[in-house]
This record gives sequence, structure tokens and C-alpha cells, in this order.
Amino acid sequence: MTFYRQLSATVTWAALAVAAVAVAAPNIARAADAYPSRPITMVVPFAAGGPTDVVARSVAAAMSKSLGQSVVVENRLGAGGTVSAAYVAKSAPDGYTILIHHNGMATAPALYSKLPYKPLTDFSFVGQVADVPMTLLGRHDLPANTLPELVSYIKQNQSKVNLANAGLGAVSQLCGMLFQKAIGVDLQTIPYQGTAPALTALLGGQVDILCDQTTQTLPHIKSGKVKLYGVTTAERIPALPDAPTLREGGLKGFEVKVWHGVYAPKNTPPAVIDKLNGALRTALKDPAVVARMKDLGAVIVPADKQTPEGLHSWLASEIDKWSPIIKAAGVSAD
Repeated sequence: MTFYRQLSATVTWAALAVAAVAVAAPNIARAADAYPSRPITMVVPFAAGGPTDVVARSVAAAMSKSLGQSVVVENRLGAGGTVSAAYVAKSAPDGYTILIHHNGMATAPALYSKLPYKPLTDFSFVGQVADVPMTLLGRHDLPANTLPELVSYIKQNQSKVNLANAGLGAVSQLCGMLFQKAIGVDLQTIPYQGTAPALTALLGGQVDILCDQTTQTLPHIKSGKVKLYGVTTAERIPALPDAPTLREGGLKGFEVKVWHGVYAPKNTPPAVIDKLNGALRTALKDPAVVARMKDLGAVIVPADKQTPEGLHSWLASEIDKWSPIIKAAGVSAD
């Protein structure tokens, strides 16, 4: 009789488990249908007013329109963006906490030996947003006027020339690393706590060279306060149609751009991801967003990159691209 009682109990618990799943499934579906029923938080890993923050606020405002709920930007700074990424990775997978991040999602695995998340597997992917070109700049009184002249000047004055960046893991640092590798020179590098102080140092003549985003540099380029040696994209950009690419200046294959993607915690329901992706796609067609991106020199990514699959594929390729470069340079955030 004991055996039959145990068997009966097992069957009863199994039946209850099946019933629980059956009850939960419609509830999950209803929750997805009702999404969003309250404001959504878009976490930005960098300071308010910075390049990524500017892109995020424009996109968040437009997404709010189609979602029918506010998308509130929250800046969570620290450790090259890993603080924000870890926070979102551990958040509830309900679509109410999302992340917008740039190239730092791809470089973190090589920079941090104990990264508290895995970029490719600990997130649900929403889609890419926009690419921001970089510009290679010099202080206004630097003797060189063209990229070939700059390379020649650097090689003749290597011990005297310094290169600023916006801190460990910043895209400006990556761009600077790639530039040094391309010309075969190691320069003294000066890290700052963000793009704003690095650019301020260049404008003040405290540093010689800086690689920075068009979101920050366009006004200063157009006013002649800095020298422009080229843009870092494969093709010339609409915001600076007369500016040559670094490839045109002799650095073959050189390409660096700041790209942005939107992520949600792993296991966010597919229906919620679909709504977020739909809102993102709609936002990237919004005239206000299109105009804002144009003003920033940013380029909205093609439709095939605005998808979860497009973002996942791009992130994987960027990890493959930057990991060996960072490791070869011996750069670490640990």
C-alpha cells in the first residue's frame, strides 16, 4: 500500500505541476499583451550630456510615442559601462529595464578577466540604433596640416607627441590604439575621465592628438578650433563631405565607429522583445530622430541591423575584431 500511496502522491504533484504551467502560460501571454503598463527605464552607462546619452535620449523620447509609456533615461556610470550592463543583466526580464550601450559591450570581455556577465548570452537583443563616426583631431597650432604630414611629424617627434583619450575602454582609446598600430608608433597616452575633459584639453592645447566622436567634435571642427586629419569611417560622411577618410590619407583598412545597441535581460519574453523592437524601428524613422542624428553626424543603421539578429551578429563580430587587438596591446582594466 505504501508503494501505491507514493505513486499516487507523485502523480498528484505531477498533475499540479502541469496545471501550474497551464495556468502560468496564459498569464505570461496576457502580461506580454498588456506590456507596457508602466514606464520603462533605459539605462545609459555614461554621463548625461555625453555622446551615448544624447543618442539615447533622442531614441527614448521617440520610442515613448509608440509604446504609450514613458521611456526614462537613467545614467549609471562606472567601469567603462560594465556597471550598467551588469545591472541590466541581473534585472527582471520583463521589459521594464533595458540598456543602450556602445562598443564597450564588445571590448569588455578582453578588458576584464572577471566580467560579471557574458555579452552574447546574458542578454536578449533588441536591435542596433546608429553609428557615430570618429574624427582624428590635432590641437589648432600643431604644425602638420594633413594626415601624411601628421604621420611624418609624429615619427620625427615621437617622444614629444601625446595622444589623449576618454579613459580605459572608451572608443577614443580603441581608435588611438588602432592609429598607433597603423603607423607603427607607440605614443604617450593621456587618459581622461570622459570625452568632454579630453576634448577640453585638446582645445586648450594641453594635448596634441585626440580621436573623438562627431557628436562632440563637429562644432569645433567647423569653427576651426581644432585641426581635422580625417574621419575614421570607410566612406566620407555627409556631415563633413570635404573631410577625407583616414584610408584616403594612407591608412589602409582603417575603420572605427561608435555603434549603439539596445538590450534587455536574458529570457525577456519574445512578445515583449517584438514590441521593443517595433518601437525602436519606428523611432529610427521619426523625423525628429532622423534630424537629430544628422545634426550629430550619426548614421541610422540599415533595417537589417535594427533587428535582434542583426545586433547579435554584429556584437559577435566586434568581439572577434577587438579582442586580439586589446590583448596584443597588453591593455587590461583589472
